[in-house]
Amino acid sequence: MLPLQPPVKPMLASPVDSIPREGGLLFEPKWDGFRCLVFADPRDAHPVRLQSRTGRPLDRYFPEVQATVSEYLDRAAVLDGELAVIRSDDVGDRLDWDALTERIHPAASRVRTLAERTPATFIAFDLLALDDRDLTGAPQTERRELLAGLGLDHRGLRITPVTDDPDTATQWFRLFEGAGLDGLIAKPGTGTYVPGKRTMFKIKHSRTADCVVAGLRWHANTEPGTAVGSLQLGLFDEHDVLHHVGVVGAFPAAQRRALAGELAGLITEGAHPWLGPDAADGRRLPGSVSRWNTTEQPWVPLRPERVVEVSYDHTEGARPSRFRHTTQFVRWRPDRDVTSCRYDQLEEPARYDLGAVLRGDASRAD
Repeated sequence: MLPLQPPVKPMLASPVDSIPREGGLLFEPKWDGFRCLVFADPRDAHPVRLQSRTGRPLDRYFPEVQATVSEYLDRAAVLDGELAVIRSDDVGDRLDWDALTERIHPAASRVRTLAERTPATFIAFDLLALDDRDLTGAPQTERRELLAGLGLDHRGLRITPVTDDPDTATQWFRLFEGAGLDGLIAKPGTGTYVPGKRTMFKIKHSRTADCVVAGLRWHANTEPGTAVGSLQLGLFDEHDVLHHVGVVGAFPAAQRRALAGELAGLITEGAHPWLGPDAADGRRLPGSVSRWNTTEQPWVPLRPERVVEVSYDHTEGARPSRFRHTTQFVRWRPDRDVTSCRYDQLEEPARYDLGAVLRGDASRAD
């Protein structure tokens, strides 16, 4: 029996503003996928089990990953890593976040179809146990050496590259985003694996954009009209159509209350670009039902007159794209006209082949 059994809380990372340059750190690309722990034991009746970051089983959604691990990993092991969908085009391979999120589907028939159409790859970056040995108390350098010795270099099962050189890590940070990666992870070489603790460092890409504030949601568990939960953000496309691109939230309690009063005068029941017949022209809209939201999310329309600057890390989807994660408030922009809030301000990194990323090759940019 494996010395570790699910659920195991994965080790976490704290954000830092720049790449640390002190010695003794190991740097890895930060994969933008689903965190996953793999519990593999050929001796077990269920030889491969997949666990999410939150401790829930992922087995039913990624049967092809279970099959691949069972085929190529012939030793009992607990691996930490990331699930990703890799797609190819005329430039090369690239992570496909949209295809990955579609894999979480309630219908078994759909899961089987997607497992064949958009198979996931497990990219390992840590080893928590091997055979009957618990490795969580071993230093990162030893765990990494043992992980490399497993020879996981197959279609659907890979090992992330690693470097101890901050200059190489800086190149990776700049180039690998073009393959869909999220930044860098830095790990102390002498560090042990501490489940649930933030003992690593993450350095993520961050940009800013000026967006139209076109709606809001009231904060949960408060009387409507007393505290703002989030602001609904919009950008204009080349046809002057305003699309919903995401939200900005995480305001302090005092700011939430202040925003409720400050924005009350913009609440409208009249014409709005996200309401009425014009909203059915293919634009992105807030509050829609999805596999993540099974009911329509209520929001309050505001006259689109104010501009806010927000920081973001990634966009997703073909244009009209959206911010992948909740953005962060930077400042109000009273000097900007709402018509200047357009998609063309969003930065797109130069494309880079994911195959080069997996080789740790920063010698060229596509």
